[in-house]
Amino acid sequence: MTHALDGLVSLLGLEMLEENLFRGRSQDLGFPQLFGGQVLGQALSAASQTVDPARRVHSLHGYFLLAGDAHHPVIYQVDRVRDGGSFSTRRVSAVQHGRTIFFCSASFHVDEPGFSHQARRPDVADPDTLIAEGAEPQRFDGHPVEFLHLPDGEHDGMPTQRLWFRLAGELPDDAILHRYLLAYSSDFNLLTTSLIGHGTRFGDPRLRIASLDHALWFHRDAPINDWLLYDMASPRAGGALGFARGSLFDRSGRLVASSAQEGLVRLKDA
Repeated sequence: MTHALDGLVSLLGLEMLEENLFRGRSQDLGFPQLFGGQVLGQALSAASQTVDPARRVHSLHGYFLLAGDAHHPVIYQVDRVRDGGSFSTRRVSAVQHGRTIFFCSASFHVDEPGFSHQARRPDVADPDTLIAEGAEPQRFDGHPVEFLHLPDGEHDGMPTQRLWFRLAGELPDDAILHRYLLAYSSDFNLLTTSLIGHGTRFGDPRLRIASLDHALWFHRDAPINDWLLYDMASPRAGGALGFARGSLFDRSGRLVASSAQEGLVRLKDA
């Protein structure tokens, strides 16, 4: 693994303090508050460590309650809500400075056969073609997530944002690890889809933007260190709230996960 990717895996690994109690280090990405994807990934990591490895997370629903502090660790308390014949449910609270900043519920399921269908992947240029044509992957300094942005647009009256992303480097062949790394990565760019077409971009000094919730459904295993297409659309923005949903496809066109998020989108002079 690259040094940056090794550091991210360590960040999401957590320290077990007591049964059902974990501590995670924090990462400063230069945002005004703790990156929500870190809390998503660490919460899922904590929950996963209390579940039979034969059961894999299939859904995660979380609420961001308070802005986190990127310079202090986060404590995760796991409630083992239920272990049934096919499903396990966990509730996780994230605490910092004595206050709950985030909580989520996660459901885990054994692998079993069933009906199968999926949405078709959008017809866009693949990452190898984009790079051959001169596109350069973008990333935060010292961070392993790489992005290849495609042109913004509109579909069925909704602003859309599409990009390829991956965690650059080698990773163990561990499906559970890849799922909570996917949870971490799914928070990048999703809410900003609701800004498209309004003449405002992330980083505008007038803008106050913050995730309020995050939902993620895992449909199948996928290596997070290979390119995934994140197809995002914003069906609605209004009342200082933006809503966006996303579909994540692998190179072969398989739908590997789906996401949805609502957040505060406020202009200071509005």
